[in-house]
Amino acid sequence: MKPANIPELQEMVRTQVRVRARGAGSKTALCPPPEADDCLDVSGLAGMLEYQPDEFTFTALAGTPLAQVQAALAEHGQFLPFDPPLAGRGATLGGTVASGLSGPGRYRYGGVRDFLLGVQFVDGCGNQVRGGGRVVKNAAGFDLPKLMVGSLGQLGVLVELAFKVFPCPPAFATLRWEFPSLAPALQALTRLTASPIELNALELEPGSQGAALLVRLGGTARSFPERLARLQSLVAQPAVGILPEDGSHVNEETFTWQRLREFAWAPAGCLLVKVPLTPQRVLAFDERLEAGGALRRYSAGANLAWIAWPGALEHLEQILLESSLSGLVVMGAAPQPLVGVSTGDGFLRRVRQALDPQGKFAV
Repeated sequence: MKPANIPELQEMVRTQVRVRARGAGSKTALCPPPEADDCLDVSGLAGMLEYQPDEFTFTALAGTPLAQVQAALAEHGQFLPFDPPLAGRGATLGGTVASGLSGPGRYRYGGVRDFLLGVQFVDGCGNQVRGGGRVVKNAAGFDLPKLMVGSLGQLGVLVELAFKVFPCPPAFATLRWEFPSLAPALQALTRLTASPIELNALELEPGSQGAALLVRLGGTARSFPERLARLQSLVAQPAVGILPEDGSHVNEETFTWQRLREFAWAPAGCLLVKVPLTPQRVLAFDERLEAGGALRRYSAGANLAWIAWPGALEHLEQILLESSLSGLVVMGAAPQPLVGVSTGDGFLRRVRQALDPQGKFAV
């Protein structure tokens, strides 16, 4: 099923027993295979509907590729600060909101929910529902837009989205520190997060030979030398490779963060799992992940783990349950996307009963 417009989509939802929305299929664990009988392909509902650079807002259909949006914003020196991932694999606006995924930039600016102004979606009865609006100052009604972030298609099929955007920093610079083990890297991370220095991104990379911290700065190039010196003083050791965005290193600096947004570090065949946590829990959790042979990264100041899991999902889920953590399988073949501890089930059931009384959008 591939509707060409919103009325067609509404009719398909009304007449089907079960519906699962699919955009570009960039998040393989979160969408049905294209040949599935209940697959509703919304990639045809694409395009920018309104863009007001002076107001820093835009509205687009849910099937619009992120790459198309980013190109339009870049022409006016603007960007989506939460660094939506997987744009290189064709990820769409609707899929980004439904999965609730943000990239390294969430450390400085916040996640996708902080930039979503309004939504339109089709509920389980085929009704078109609107929440929020197209302007920043909008406080009327129930906050449906935030409710749709991370909803995984369980509450409705997104068809239209409105976002606020920011001016893109004129330049970037990246620093990398290497440590003999994870513990001193976490200590340095704690000092960096407590400092008043504004960081665009802060990533922690465990490895077999130690650990590394990766910091990104944004702003004017003339502000970098002083900020870089202060950061090196805080970490109390020199950085290995400073990558300023200038004529000689622009490609290297940009590629470093593009690789993270695209999860290029995760081997093919592994499950890619997102796990929220806190820096205080990283050491104990990382020991168990390393024992399971997982590659992992700790993003957003170590408040989020990205795990490339090579084994059976049941083993990882057991680790999550014993650690009182929840996870979301984003990529790979998994029987269900939600693993570990369940949270908010009672509230979600009540909302689903209101928006999807017939259970058409069950994951």
